[in-house]
Amino acid sequence: MPIVDEAANVLAEPAAYADEPRLHAALAALRADKPVARVEVAGYKPFWAITKHADVMAVERANRRFTNWPRPVLMTAESDEMQAAVGIRTLIHMDDPQHRVVRAIAAEWFAPKAMKAMGERIEELAKRYVDRMRDTGGECDFVSEIAVNFPLYVIMSLLGVPESDFPLMLKLTQELVGSDDDELKRSTPPDEAMNALVEMFTFFQALTESRRANPTDDLASMIANAKIDGEPLSDVDIVSYYAIIATAGHDTTSSSISGGVRALIEHPDQLDRLRADPGLMPGAVEEIIRWVTPVKAFMRTAAEDSVVNGVAIPAGDSLLLSYASANRDEDVFEDPFRFDIGREPNKHVAFGYGVHFCLGAGLARMEISKFLGELLPRLRSIELAGEPELTATTFVGGLKHLPIRFTID
Repeated sequence: MPIVDEAANVLAEPAAYADEPRLHAALAALRADKPVARVEVAGYKPFWAITKHADVMAVERANRRFTNWPRPVLMTAESDEMQAAVGIRTLIHMDDPQHRVVRAIAAEWFAPKAMKAMGERIEELAKRYVDRMRDTGGECDFVSEIAVNFPLYVIMSLLGVPESDFPLMLKLTQELVGSDDDELKRSTPPDEAMNALVEMFTFFQALTESRRANPTDDLASMIANAKIDGEPLSDVDIVSYYAIIATAGHDTTSSSISGGVRALIEHPDQLDRLRADPGLMPGAVEEIIRWVTPVKAFMRTAAEDSVVNGVAIPAGDSLLLSYASANRDEDVFEDPFRFDIGREPNKHVAFGYGVHFCLGAGLARMEISKFLGELLPRLRSIELAGEPELTATTFVGGLKHLPIRFTID
């Protein structure tokens, strides 16, 4: 098999995303030699790998020519069929005009005014979890003890889910996006992700019934009682809405925070720079998000015969937009493998682009900023206490273990 074809096949190999040197070597080869590459791997429906920043942006802009439905995420052919059978329709599965109308239901909860109102609660939670770090005695697994819990509390508070249900939500969201990882997936095969999804649907169906019977001032009530053209959302659309907010609002931010802490440990000059000048925090947050790129890729399907970077894409073919590759594109980012909290400009695509730009981008940025804003002034020392471990995935992921040793006031 030609070297470039081997590189393209890496995009359908979950274990490759847990081996960053191997992954980025393959992506660099594709950007240089075959930026639009046909990928045919056993167990998956074929797709085109799009690895250049400019091409990813071009496809994102042309949202009518390249649709989210019916294949928004890279999954095995078997999982594609099971997803279709379940009938899930989250925002990432929808195209306009349906997408625009359904997105608007929750949009005000993520608008700048709402984010400002959430700021105090997020600061309280950031302090709670930095205090929890301190109380571990100076050594912990930052991912499992801190990073996965802080954003979970934020998003569950937004939805109005009681704290007694947080452990279940953590378990289900990790199983849903971690189904390719031997450690995180459910212990009973074979349909790990679908089983987690069905269990999540059951939980949120009960939440819907509760909020319809007794509406409250939270996002869950807004979704449960929403109407489009005078008609309530279907049960599957409501539960799909909860599921995407719970998973996207939790796992991506957890990965960004833990990956950001690792990056600052491994680049002490940047840590010192940020501590000395807190005004650099907005840029640091953007660089952390670029560096981690928690959403590795999304898929699109050609609605008509198209051309991407000179390559003909027949109607009906799927394209994988590699955000992990686009965010290391040498044509866009000077020295892209340098972690630089002052990077300017920083036109990363970690939140997507265009009509499907991440609804919760402002919330994610605030959570990262508030957590680091609480941690860094109290931090006296920090170092790795073991080898970091990444999740095996082809969709959403980051660190699953980050053993650290530290001193905190």
